[in-house]
Amino acid sequence: MPRFRAILDTMPAYKPGKTVVSAEGRSFKLSSNESPYEPLPSVVEAIAKAATQINRYPDPGSVKLTEALAARFGVPYDHVALGGGSVAVAQQVLEAVGEPGAEVMYAWRSFEAYPTLASLAGVVSVEVPLVDETHDLDAMADAVTPETRLIFVCNPNNPTGTVNRSAELRGFLDRVPENVLVVLDEAYREYVRDVDVPDGLTFYRERPNVAVLRTFSKAYGLAGLRVGYLIGHAPVAAAVRKTLLPFAVNHLAQTAALASLDAEDELLERVESVVKERTRVRETLIAQGWTVPPTEANFVWLRLGDRTMEFADLCAESGVAVRPFAGEGARISIGDVEANDTFLAAAEAFRR
Repeated sequence: MPRFRAILDTMPAYKPGKTVVSAEGRSFKLSSNESPYEPLPSVVEAIAKAATQINRYPDPGSVKLTEALAARFGVPYDHVALGGGSVAVAQQVLEAVGEPGAEVMYAWRSFEAYPTLASLAGVVSVEVPLVDETHDLDAMADAVTPETRLIFVCNPNNPTGTVNRSAELRGFLDRVPENVLVVLDEAYREYVRDVDVPDGLTFYRERPNVAVLRTFSKAYGLAGLRVGYLIGHAPVAAAVRKTLLPFAVNHLAQTAALASLDAEDELLERVESVVKERTRVRETLIAQGWTVPPTEANFVWLRLGDRTMEFADLCAESGVAVRPFAGEGARISIGDVEANDTFLAAAEAFRR
C-alpha cells in the first residue's frame, strides 16, 4: 500500500456549493456566490477567437494581463502575481511562507479553503473566533507570535459579508510585525458600498508587508475560467510567482480577463444591480423577523445554529440551493429577481 501524508486523514475537504432541483423542476443556485449574469457578448467573442489557439501553450507569464492589471491599478509590473483563481493564489502564498512550525492566522469562520490550504502547506493554523460575525482584529494582533508568518484578513468576510473599516484595520496593521505578511483577501471588493471600508491597495502602497488578493470570478463573472491575482511589493509578488504551477492560468482565462477589463464599466453596472438586490433581500429578511448582519458582499448570512441543515433542506424543496455550514448558519448568494423571490418565500415559510 502506498504511503501518504498523515494530514490527509484529518484535514477538512473543501465543499463546493451544490445545485438542487425542486419537484416542479425549479433550480436556483445561490450556493457559490457566482454572478447571476451570463458573460458579456464582447467577452464571449474574445473567448471564441482565442479558442482557435488552444493547441498552443498559454503565455506562462500572463504578460499582457499582468501589464493590464498594473496599468489598471497604477502599480509596478513586478508587483502583480497571477494564479488559477484567488484560491490558487492563496495556495501559492502559503507555499511561499510554509515550513514546519510556521503559523498562519485567519478568522473563523472565514473562507472555507483556508484550513485546507494551510494543512496542505504543512503550517500550523491559528483560528481566531469572529465577534459579532466580524474579524476580531485586536484578538488577532494579540495572537501573533514569533512563529507567525502570514495573516489572512478576508474583507468583506466570507461567509458573513461583514467588514472591518479603515481605522481598525490601520490600528491592526500598526501592531503586526513588519516580517509578518498580511494578505487582505478582497474577492468581493467590487460590491463594497460602505465608504469607510478601505481599498486594500491603500495599505499595500504604505506597507511592504501588506498584499491584496482579488479575483475575476465574482464581479467579473469568470468563475468557470479561474483567474485571480495578488498585488504586493516586489519580494512578495516574486515569491508568489515562484510557486505558480507552470501554465496554470490558461489562454482562455487570460483572454477573458483582458476582455473583462476592457468592458469594466458595463460589468460594474451589473454589480450595481446585484447591490440593489442585496439591499432588497436583506431588508425583506429583516422585515420577516430575521437577524441579518450588514453585508458588503454578494450574499447574506443567517445564523441558524442547529437548524441550519433543516433550513437548507426546506430551501432545496423550493429549488433553491444555499450554502449551509452545519451547526452554524447559511450563506445565500444574491441571484436574479426570480431566484431571490423564491428564496425569500422559502425563508418566510421557515419562519412560520
